[in-house]
Amino acid sequence: MKSDLDALMTDRGLDAILIFGDAEHNPAMYYFVGGGHVSDALLIKKVGKEPVLFYNDMERDEAAKSGLKTVSYEEFPFRDFLDQANGNLLLGYSLQFKKILSEYGLSSGRIAVYGKTDLSEKLGILMNLMKLMPDVEFIGQYRVDSVIQRAMETKDEVEVARIRQMGAVTTIVVQMVQDYLTSCDVREDEVLLKEDGNPLTIGGVKGKIALWLAERGAADVEGVILAIGRDAGVPHSVGDPNDLMTLGKTIVFDIFPAEQGGGYFYDFTRTWSLGYATPEAQALYDQVHEVYNKVVENLDLNASFIEYQRMTCEYFESKGHKTQLSGKIPLDGYVHSLGHGVGLNIHERPSSRLIDGNDNLLKPGVVITIEPGLYYPDRGMGVRIEDTYWVRPDGKMELLAEYPYDFVLPMKKWKKE
Repeated sequence: MKSDLDALMTDRGLDAILIFGDAEHNPAMYYFVGGGHVSDALLIKKVGKEPVLFYNDMERDEAAKSGLKTVSYEEFPFRDFLDQANGNLLLGYSLQFKKILSEYGLSSGRIAVYGKTDLSEKLGILMNLMKLMPDVEFIGQYRVDSVIQRAMETKDEVEVARIRQMGAVTTIVVQMVQDYLTSCDVREDEVLLKEDGNPLTIGGVKGKIALWLAERGAADVEGVILAIGRDAGVPHSVGDPNDLMTLGKTIVFDIFPAEQGGGYFYDFTRTWSLGYATPEAQALYDQVHEVYNKVVENLDLNASFIEYQRMTCEYFESKGHKTQLSGKIPLDGYVHSLGHGVGLNIHERPSSRLIDGNDNLLKPGVVITIEPGLYYPDRGMGVRIEDTYWVRPDGKMELLAEYPYDFVLPMKKWKKE
């Protein structure tokens, strides 16, 4: 949690963290600022001190909404630094940032750097700062091992309430999609038809999903996965927008919306087959559903998340599927990890990857996904089931949004002969 940040910084020997970029769609900045239209900002957080947000004057009211101490960039007039730099914009900004850091007692020490921003520009500024401030060590950290993601790993009840609300929105929209698809007319070749009689495509359904999410205060930030047939057999294939919605094919529907403005995510997947399913697809689904239930029934407080990945691999290998237990990631069978943390990033700690450390634990406060799957693109099918769980302070595992696990969805205007 955010209250752990000072201790985490101290453990890593950090004197401060810098975060560059906008307040929206920038998880590290959002974590402190809470969103809002604050662009190209700078946040400084020193150990044991409250963060300070630097902003452009045109956005002073938006910056004030953060509740943080705020400082206008105009207190460090860029024109003066640009003159010193003889018109070199990159050097001018570097000199401005040097002055800001020095004014806030950071002429030396170890400073970690974060933020979603223009990499080339900030790299140039940091390279200049390394020369201008030789007593400062600027630190880069691997994303999921950074002090910020370590703090984000556990959520308080306010954060969980926001994730739960996104779960409610998600399942409402999923139900709307299910109702829409099962209500469609069906052509003789088993293709679904829109209201105007034209074939229904993946792209057409996605357009409705985006609208229905927006109407409920959510956004499809990362791009919903709606993949049918062969594409369902490639885990992160988002689906060809021109593919036709057709009966009897596996449809992987992985939807992970966030609050508008770049807030908290929810992650959810169901696999459907409209009208009927082939015996082979039904067998795959049954195995995925069985191991999903087995994992959920065995989740224990403070257990290693990685051990559940191992459990899943062993189950699937017992059924004849390839997994990662051999060390090499296969292209078909069970090809990914069991789950991940969810929050302001769609992928956070803890991780269930076999290569990750033993500190990826199901400790109180973490929000995780459980998402086993099987994938066979050459057979034109794939299956995944995914839900999001919270490890509560009392150690109980709470499913944050319930939804049925039906695989075959009966069509209201079509019956198999």
